Order: sequence, then structure tokens, then C-alpha cells
Amino acid sequence: MALLTGGTNANSSLSAAAFNRQMDPANIALIAEGIKNDQINGNPIYPGAFAQTGLLYIPNRGVLQCLPGDYVMFDSTTGWPILVSALAIASGPWHHS
Repeated sequence: MALLTGGTNANSSLSAAAFNRQMDPANIALIAEGIKNDQINGNPIYPGAFAQTGLLYIPNRGVLQCLPGDYVMFDSTTGWPILVSALAIASGPWHHS
């Protein structure tokens, strides 16, 4: 069995912010409002989808702990959250602008 490849359909198609403990509350709110529940017709799951503590709620799957320098992203069409580590954003195929 072989693995599949993945990626984004277009550059800069995701909304993103770098996580740190002093993030602007407005940016936290924008990310939290953008994350949607994929099992309930995309209804938003705000509040609580993302918090200043670095907890990122993945709808119907669990919670991830963000570390400083990690990037929290979401697809603005589907509302699906994506967590990219600081190392991956610095040296991998991911980018931000």
C-alpha cells in the first residue's frame, strides 16, 4: 500500500496566524469563528474552537496543544482547522505571508 500526496489547491488559500501566548484577542476570535463543524453542515463551533491557552479544538476529533511558533490555519471555504508546527513552517513546504 502506498501513501497519497496532499497539499493545498492554491497558494495563500488558508487563513492563518502564528501562535504565541500574547496573541491579539481579535485574531484568536477570527480563527475561532472561522473553524466549522464538518459533521453538522459546517455550523460554526465558536466559542472555544481556539483559545489563548493554545488549545485548538478539531471538530469531532479532539484537542491539540499549540506551541509558540506553530501556525494555526483554517480553510475559509470549509472551516477545517490545520495546525502546522514551527519547524514545518520554517523548513517545510508550508508558507505564510
